Amino acid sequence: MKLNIANPAGGLQKVFEIDDDKKLLPFYDKRMSSEVSGDSLGDEFKGYIFRISGGNDKQGFPMKQGILCNHRVRLLFKKGMSCFRERRKGCRKRKSVRGCVVGPDLATLSLVITKKGEQDVPGLTDEQRPRRLGPKRASNIRKLFNLEKKDDVRNFVVRRELNEKKKKAPKIQRLVTPAMLQRKRYFRSQTRQRMVLGKKLKEEYTKRLSEYHQEQKELRAAEVAKKKKEKKV
Repeated sequence: MKLNIANPAGGLQKVFEIDDDKKLLPFYDKRMSSEVSGDSLGDEFKGYIFRISGGNDKQGFPMKQGILCNHRVRLLFKKGMSCFRERRKGCRKRKSVRGCVVGPDLATLSLVITKKGEQDVPGLTDEQRPRRLGPKRASNIRKLFNLEKKDDVRNFVVRRELNEKKKKAPKIQRLVTPAMLQRKRYFRSQTRQRMVLGKKLKEEYTKRLSEYHQEQKELRAAEVAKKKKEKKV
């Protein structure tokens, strides 16, 4: 079985081939998202703790969280479910996926390091690979650089060098600018004006309706009086 181990702290990952099934016994019958000690894999992984993040069987079918079995099942998928990408709007599809319980039929098991051990693993924990792209959302940039509200986020965008002369920066999302605040004030004033106009029109309508009812009442009274007069004659 191949173990695809990721190290989120350093931004690295490495694939290890394990031929001895005895080393993999602690992983069997464990579910996705459960944490397993890496002591059984060898001395280099002593003290490491891994979280099972997924895997696929020998035919390439991926493990799906929430299916509590160690074999393949066919499910009806729709938009928003993992292991499925909607091709057409409203489309549903029945697909085969592997259960979330680890078994010997897996070809690859994906693990994430949650706790580092005593020794460094070459190519996995001995280096630091910086993120290629920085955050794009304004709140995430503030979080990364620990900025205050008065600081200008645009000065802290992570720029990527294309060549010696040219740099590239992402367009900041959810950035609060004077133009955006003005637009917000304009929309609110428009809503307020519509509410005032609606209230005024409703009052006029109510007034006209009461006048109409009064007119109809007077007309009916006049007709009744006229009929009574005709009967007396």
